Amino acid sequence: MTENNNYINYSCHLTAFREGEQFVLHHSLLMIISGEMELNDGTERRVLGKGDVCLVRKNHLLKFVKNPTENEEFKSLSMQFDEELLKQVSAQEGFQLEEKLKTPAFIDLSGVQHLRYFMESLLQYQELLENKAPQLLELKQREALMLLFVHRQDLKSVLFDFSEPHKINLEEFMQKNYHFNVRLERFAYLTGRSLATFKRDFQKIFQASPRSWLQQRRLQEAYFLITQKRQRPNDIYLDLGFEDLSHFSFAFKKLFGQSPSELLKA
Repeated sequence: MTENNNYINYSCHLTAFREGEQFVLHHSLLMIISGEMELNDGTERRVLGKGDVCLVRKNHLLKFVKNPTENEEFKSLSMQFDEELLKQVSAQEGFQLEEKLKTPAFIDLSGVQHLRYFMESLLQYQELLENKAPQLLELKQREALMLLFVHRQDLKSVLFDFSEPHKINLEEFMQKNYHFNVRLERFAYLTGRSLATFKRDFQKIFQASPRSWLQQRRLQEAYFLITQKRQRPNDIYLDLGFEDLSHFSFAFKKLFGQSPSELLKA
């Protein structure tokens, strides 16, 4: 998701749109106004439609695909919660984190009517909130938190968890998440390492630099999907972390001696 300080975001797209970097910087409460959004954290995939609401967790890798339907453009509304505000609310409530809550990168709240009504009400304040009326924004953020906790008290263990990612198994993490389009700094952070330590550990494990390994691993998966699953290059290059079809095709031909389209026809 885009890294910025705009904590209320109204999104509108006439054609299918994918997020660029697939790293969630802030906890966010999201509602689909029209169209559909596909969420995929590498383990769970969900399609949200009109009126659906979900909580997106920070410090996770997540793919967003925003799709208009046949009759409606895609529109969504999201509210982000910055860490400073969350720390204030946590302190005011005297909250002590006893155990981390393990959930996917997104939590479906579509069945919670009062959250949907709240998000719909924000549309009435669109101009004020977009113009960054700070007092109104904080009031609405606090209201959203109260409504979330009325629904599930254990969400405090998600939103009030301010710990940094701990050092984890690098090989296992990269084999699972190589297809996410994020900067190396993000991979390093999520594995509990500085960038320098990440690169050093990576070289020891994979005997290659992160950039070189990522490209080769993605191309190997592309080869499998094309030859074994008969999937089209146009349908897979974005899902494998490539931003540009021509770059994907050039790198693929350089490694395998045939372009993806030539291999598909073979």
